[in-house]
Amino acid sequence: MATAATTTPSAVPLTTGHKRVIIASSVGTVFEWYDFYLYGSLAAIIAKQFFSGLNPTSGFIFALLAFAAGFAVRPFGAIIFGRLGDMIGRKYTFLITIVIMGLSTFLVGVLPTYASIGVAAPILLIALRLLQGLALGGEYGGAATYVAEHAPHGKRGLYTSFIQITATFGLFLSLLVILACRKMLGADFDTWGWRIPFVLSALLLGISVYIRLQLNESPLFQQMKAEGRHSKAPLTESFGRWDNGKIVLLALLGATAGQAVVWYCGQFYALFYLTQVLKIDSVTSNLLIAGALLIATPFFVVFGALSDRIGRKPIIMLGCLLAVLTYFPLFKALTHYGNPAIEAAATSSPVVVIADPDRCSFQFDPIGKKTFTSACDIIKSALAKGGVPYTNQSTPGTDAASVKVGATTIPSFNGTGLDAAAFKTQSDAFNGQLKEALKTAGYPDKADPAQVNHGMLLLILTILVLYVTMVYGPIAAWLVELFPTRIRYTSMSLPYHIGNGWFGGFLPTTAFAIVAATGDIYSGLWYPVIVAAMTFVIGTLFLRETKDVDISK
Repeated sequence: MATAATTTPSAVPLTTGHKRVIIASSVGTVFEWYDFYLYGSLAAIIAKQFFSGLNPTSGFIFALLAFAAGFAVRPFGAIIFGRLGDMIGRKYTFLITIVIMGLSTFLVGVLPTYASIGVAAPILLIALRLLQGLALGGEYGGAATYVAEHAPHGKRGLYTSFIQITATFGLFLSLLVILACRKMLGADFDTWGWRIPFVLSALLLGISVYIRLQLNESPLFQQMKAEGRHSKAPLTESFGRWDNGKIVLLALLGATAGQAVVWYCGQFYALFYLTQVLKIDSVTSNLLIAGALLIATPFFVVFGALSDRIGRKPIIMLGCLLAVLTYFPLFKALTHYGNPAIEAAATSSPVVVIADPDRCSFQFDPIGKKTFTSACDIIKSALAKGGVPYTNQSTPGTDAASVKVGATTIPSFNGTGLDAAAFKTQSDAFNGQLKEALKTAGYPDKADPAQVNHGMLLLILTILVLYVTMVYGPIAAWLVELFPTRIRYTSMSLPYHIGNGWFGGFLPTTAFAIVAATGDIYSGLWYPVIVAAMTFVIGTLFLRETKDVDISK
């Protein structure tokens, strides 16, 4: 493990060589994150193109799962490429990752849709997502380790914070490209124009590879290898020995898990919430997120540099605590300023589903073959499709179900056993009654642009991104300093990518499914709140401060 240094933080200036290292590592990582975020930003369109065989609710959830599949394999990428990085070097390993990432993204842009090749389309899409996830699993550890091992003592938080900016820049760049394509192509964007941002990654890939080829190997790795101190079994040393394995576990639960959910909630889930729950149009939602990113992004460097002075731990723990304490009021404020009609209607005319919970299915069909035909299923399917918040009232022992909108009660029907024509007739009648009741009660089909308070939404979203900068700005330096040079790439990559790939990457899918199941538009927030609270407690009690350690050991 890294040992404490006796020297004081250095005042070494940012030299030309240091700038080259930071820019080369950061630019390549910007492009990788641009590639990866395209899918998340276009999830709704991709659901229609590749999962059109499913019902709309299942299609969107399954598209999010395909997005999450890339995150699921990130820890495996961390193991594969982390081992290579500790054995053969940092430079060539994270050069390989960017090639895999770029090619996979380009192929998504030319992949035939479900309408063209049927079920092979989503299978190929998921395969490419898995390759992207494997590549990203090896990217971050390499870039962070490479920059940190070039940084002078006392400047690692500042230097590595530029790596942290790149993820947000990647998202920002993807949003700008998407908005530009939407503006130029209009309705054609949803049919074929969505491919352009993916195809453009070929150009970005060429630039990234050229820049990274100009780099030299990390000096600490070169010295260690020359002295014969490099690890010949980094996986065993990292995870097979408890003295290092326990630090890996604590880094996961006490640092990266909470950092990840704050990251994904503050950016991705916020975007999903604006478009899917509040029904604010996608262009406005993307511009608001982009504006918040533009305002808050410099704070990655601010908090990274501050961590060189006061430590990594207090800043990250404070970010997690603020998320725990304020997520619910902040997202309620998003509703208030984004689509107040939902808030007003839910207050004056609450929607209640009255049914036996045992007769209600979870509204998710991964293969598109299941039919939701019970009286309860028909109600919840209609409400979920319309994004209408509701509560549940249990009436055990009955097949009958109804939905109450304010003072109006609408009985549902049992569609089991009905032929297609009879089902359609009754379904149309029920949906017509429900739609009329919701309209009378004031529930909107979409947000009224005249009622959207853009200034307040931008402020709230900026606060959410500021939390992201607190937890993410210092995290690379903290992880690098927790582990010795010989196994640093492997040891830090795994907890980072389990935290961000699993705890964070599954957040949009998990939160969306919780909301669809409960009817409470805020219930999905319990997931990031609980995980961030866990990290705050474990990190505060069991992880040490590292800002003054000597990482050359």
